[in-house]
Amino acid sequence: MESVQVIKQRFGIIGNAPTLNRAIEKAIQVAPTDISVLVTGESGVGKESIPKIIHQLSHRKHGKYIAVNCGAIPEGTIDSELFGHEKGSFTGATQTREGYFEVADGGTIFLDEVGELPLTTQVRLLRVLENGEFLKVGSSKVQKTDVRIVAATNANMFEAIKKEQFREDLYYRLSTVDIHLPPLRERQEDIHLLFRKFASDFALKYKMPTIKLTDSAIEVLLKHRWNGNIRQLRNVAEQISVLEQNRTISAETLTGYLPSSGNNLPAVIKHTKSDTDFSSEREILYKVLFDMKSDLNDLKKLTMELMKKGNSKEVEKEHQGLIKKIYGSNDETEYEDAIDEPEVLSIQEHSKIPQDIVNNTDKYHFAEEIEEEETLSLHDKELELIKKSLERHSGKRKLAAEELGISERTLYRKIKQYDL
Repeated sequence: MESVQVIKQRFGIIGNAPTLNRAIEKAIQVAPTDISVLVTGESGVGKESIPKIIHQLSHRKHGKYIAVNCGAIPEGTIDSELFGHEKGSFTGATQTREGYFEVADGGTIFLDEVGELPLTTQVRLLRVLENGEFLKVGSSKVQKTDVRIVAATNANMFEAIKKEQFREDLYYRLSTVDIHLPPLRERQEDIHLLFRKFASDFALKYKMPTIKLTDSAIEVLLKHRWNGNIRQLRNVAEQISVLEQNRTISAETLTGYLPSSGNNLPAVIKHTKSDTDFSSEREILYKVLFDMKSDLNDLKKLTMELMKKGNSKEVEKEHQGLIKKIYGSNDETEYEDAIDEPEVLSIQEHSKIPQDIVNNTDKYHFAEEIEEEETLSLHDKELELIKKSLERHSGKRKLAAEELGISERTLYRKIKQYDL
């Protein structure tokens, strides 16, 4: 069995982080077997190196090695790409085609971004993993294949399973052995080493002197989060190698090639509109009507107190807060004018209120009449809003219900209630 250092030299892997060495050790250990392997890690950490190691150290090394980017193949053609198709099985299928599983028989298939596979393709893949059988698109003939599958993903597979975007049984068949590659920010000791390697490679490629970082620039390099991992680090090294005339790179120069620090902070998410944000015309109208109803109820209460007690000063003292709410002023003379006794008498005279109500012999009758008139008014407004909304949407209840902010079932009940 080859050592980790030999394997890193052979496959051009740079770094000495313990987590990286452990991932390579696991790859070396599982390579001689036919166990399915799932490689996990963020985008840009170099997951494609692990399946190459596994294939080259296995008994399949003389067989085919095919790498497939599942996220790059359209959903409508991925079954044909993986399993092949028969002539005439769909529009454009002018001849029979072999799929990757047929071509790679006896070898290894690397399924990159396996979490992007459609659910129907996942079912086909599960059958291959269980018994090595598959069907070409448009064929009823079962074919056999002897392929070792190594998959990789940067997605949270448990979250995908929870959302029913990935089959749980397929996940456990793929991840017999799980090899995790750490992000670059967890490999602090490797960052400068990798940068120097990239700088040297680009100096040879573009035939120019190698760039070097100052001590302060190295500190900036190590503190950066590197969300794009090794891929991002390589990109920055290439940009600086090509664009900078001065081959000694300062911290200020390096910072100019890095995303602003704000990009590495958690995003600020705007609050969604709350239920009390009356932004539409309909909501504003409802609010006004409810406020009017509240004010009318307060006014009724005050009027009934005046009729029962007949003493405006006493009522004013007991309900000072209520009077302030209705008349919106702190000037006590306004309250006195507003509830002056002669005015109350005038109201009683001109309103033609029966004497038994004034004498409090039927204290609820007056309140009930006002409530009935008010309720009818609110019903009219509601009826008008429903009619207008239905007219605007040509009688489509679903759209009207969405505009009114009620359920379609409630709208249907209102339509029956108002005989619309």
